[in-house]
Amino acid sequence: MRELPKLFGDESENIATLFLEQEGYVILERNYFARKLGEIDIIAKHDDVLHFIEVKSSKSNSFDPVYNLTPSKLRKVINSAQYYLKVKKLVMAFSIDALIIRGKEVEFIENVTL
Repeated sequence: MRELPKLFGDESENIATLFLEQEGYVILERNYFARKLGEIDIIAKHDDVLHFIEVKSSKSNSFDPVYNLTPSKLRKVINSAQYYLKVKKLVMAFSIDALIIRGKEVEFIENVTL
């Protein structure tokens, strides 16, 4: 049996995937594990740009999950994205993004920086 936080995380990533697809993104990978570097929740393509997307969520509006998007987590996503590009032998524009889910509200933040 799976733990509740994992189930909630899966549900959040499903919501994020549906949102991105409705916005015209093509989902290439979900939960991409880059060896010991880390994991990327969603890798998608839109307008010839590769998007590496970190999903953060909260069940209610009382806590803003954007605060879980730490510099350490962003470094892991960046390192994992570089690994992905190297392994796939891709040379193209890319963006590190965040998709924040607060209760039933979805916010997509492109080009997140440290």
